[in-house]
Amino acid sequence: MTDEIRNDNLINETECETRADNAQNEVVIEIRHLGKSFGDHEVLKDIDFTVRRGDVTCIIGASGSGKSTLLRCINLFETPSSGEILLNGENVVNTKNPAEFRKKVGMVFQSFNLFNNMSALKNCIVGQVSVIKRSHAEAEETAMKYLRKVGMEPFINAKPAQLSGGQKQRVAIARALAMEPEVLLFDEPTSALDPELTGEILKVIKDLAAEKMTMVIVTHEMSFAREAADRIIFMDNGVIEEEGTPEEVFDNPKSERTREFIAGYSD
Repeated sequence: MTDEIRNDNLINETECETRADNAQNEVVIEIRHLGKSFGDHEVLKDIDFTVRRGDVTCIIGASGSGKSTLLRCINLFETPSSGEILLNGENVVNTKNPAEFRKKVGMVFQSFNLFNNMSALKNCIVGQVSVIKRSHAEAEETAMKYLRKVGMEPFINAKPAQLSGGQKQRVAIARALAMEPEVLLFDEPTSALDPELTGEILKVIKDLAAEKMTMVIVTHEMSFAREAADRIIFMDNGVIEEEGTPEEVFDNPKSERTREFIAGYSD
């Protein structure tokens, strides 16, 4: 009898491990042949990549290479000119309800985009109540949970004008997390910050990565990308020039253009 129980326990442990592995390998977002043009200017050209659940994907490249436009297309703030964006296998490019899609794919902007007339707490409540129809009490509880998580509990009643850039960005991250999305997009989250404030935001993102939050991050912080990312995408002139693990892209790049870009940051 004891052996049977032990065997059952082993089977259950194996099944749990298998489910965890399957969840980790599950594709959450798939980009297929994505293109974006503004008039005659082709900004994105035949973009293909996948994002797996629990992974951190960092998109790097020179200014003007199409990184931020790609992120805005993924979140449907820009309408792609061609191609598909699949969330959990469903193409969302032509959805009639982008707000419904954005419940599942949140975004943190480089310029914070907080409501200046609202406190930090209210900034984190309003979307929950208006978009996902949570009760005010539940929304406040959830907002406090994530403001506490990013170290902003002492400032819940402060308005954006009373906060530093780093504090504003932490509120913006808490606001996005409060919607409890499946995927979180970051568009150069430290570019508007002074150097001494950059570290506190990168620490918050690293903590989320350790908790296996699925994230796609456009960044110029190469050391952060090397340390935090599972996958690196290097973009150049509107195309994915190279993609791989941090070790592959930073230590053994295949493309000459990638080597030039990495060397520029190493000098």
